[in-house]
Amino acid sequence: MVTEAEQNDGEWEPKIITILCNWCSYAGADLAGVSRIQYPPNIRIVRVPCSGRVNPLYIIKSLQLGADGVLVSGCHPGDCHYTSGNYYARRRFTILKSLLESVGIEPGRVNFSWISAAEGERFAQVVSEVVESVKTLGPARRLVRRGGSNE
Repeated sequence: MVTEAEQNDGEWEPKIITILCNWCSYAGADLAGVSRIQYPPNIRIVRVPCSGRVNPLYIIKSLQLGADGVLVSGCHPGDCHYTSGNYYARRRFTILKSLLESVGIEPGRVNFSWISAAEGERFAQVVSEVVESVKTLGPARRLVRRGGSNE
């Protein structure tokens, strides 16, 4: 069986699920795009109304289904369009990160950032850093559901 890395001339590229809030981070990604700011094409964007609406199970499921890393990005603290959604997200993320580390998921696989609508360059920079971080970790070990296989 030919692996994906072998199909790409032996060079493995990570798959990063990027969950962005609609009002700030997604607009920042859009600004990066219309400004033609270059960033790695390894990300797959999922737009959500607010980072506070990101269920930690979305992150776990992303890793379970084959993502090598996850980036969640929301509005800067104090700028959330839903008043305090990003504060809830920050709390959930802190707990989830320690839980993932306790089950053997490396800290650099799951990332969180604050990016505003006017920060297209920052979006590109954060994406580049996350891709490089995950690339140094190598392919993710797949999470296996209890009592089942990961296929």
